[in-house]
Amino acid sequence: MWDQMLKEILKGDFKTIARAISLIENEVPGFEELMVSLPHFNTPIIGITGPPGAGKSTLVDALIGAMVSKEKNVAVLCIDPSSPFNMGAILGDRIRMSNWYNNPAVFIRSLATRGSLGGLHPHIIEISEILKVAPFDYIIVETVGVGQSEIEIVGLADVTTVVLVPEAGDEIQTMKAGLMEIADIFVVNKCDRPDADQFVHNLRSMLAPTFSRHSEMVPIIKTIASKQEGILELMSAIEAVLRHHESTDKKSWLIAERAYYLIERNRMKDVNKQRLKEAIEELQDKNAFNLYRFIQQFRH
Repeated sequence: MWDQMLKEILKGDFKTIARAISLIENEVPGFEELMVSLPHFNTPIIGITGPPGAGKSTLVDALIGAMVSKEKNVAVLCIDPSSPFNMGAILGDRIRMSNWYNNPAVFIRSLATRGSLGGLHPHIIEISEILKVAPFDYIIVETVGVGQSEIEIVGLADVTTVVLVPEAGDEIQTMKAGLMEIADIFVVNKCDRPDADQFVHNLRSMLAPTFSRHSEMVPIIKTIASKQEGILELMSAIEAVLRHHESTDKKSWLIAERAYYLIERNRMKDVNKQRLKEAIEELQDKNAFNLYRFIQQFRH
């Protein structure tokens, strides 16, 4: 089963790719066999993140257009808030990027966060690895937003693009340092709005090496995604970052991040909070509970 599935994925069969993603999402027994059999590919992952209302989906739609016009194949993962009822994606790909829904060069899939803290899907690494072996030139991951307790996109994407809008001026002052640090590229979208130039100036001042941990100036691209303006400049900036990362050790660090996450998750898979609570209560009833002694049994 898995051998045949891999052959179809390598050929770029969308139905098989979609089925493989569903099997991974639902943790169908044996899906690890498929993961272990995957060949090594370096398809770049472009992360798009930023606060709600920044126009991320419109920007992704415009990026797809720029890629398709260059005869590139692209896969898009839209990470959406989970429905509290069935853990499915609330904002389906049916209402996103409808221009590309039937385009043979574009694969779009909505994924639910399923309560994941970092704004990504718990199996996002496996899903992106499946897409890497398919004949795509780019993989775009659009996250649910920012402000989560962890910003996982930096451990997944080869280039992380943070999208902001001019009205975020006050937010810039209080923006989490983590968000400022993860950006390889800033996009100021909706630049036809008032105060856009002043906002860009303030952002550039904040990102000056004197005030920031960034050793190099992070590019700031002005766009009006709804009018396709600034998209080619953004594509050029993305390509430049990808070339730079290939010449540094960032690629290895990214893979180390993914490996660490998967090892951690694998070690924790048999740890059940309900059973932990019951075991703790049993020890507490005997006045024999010591937190550090208790957790020693879980050391590997």
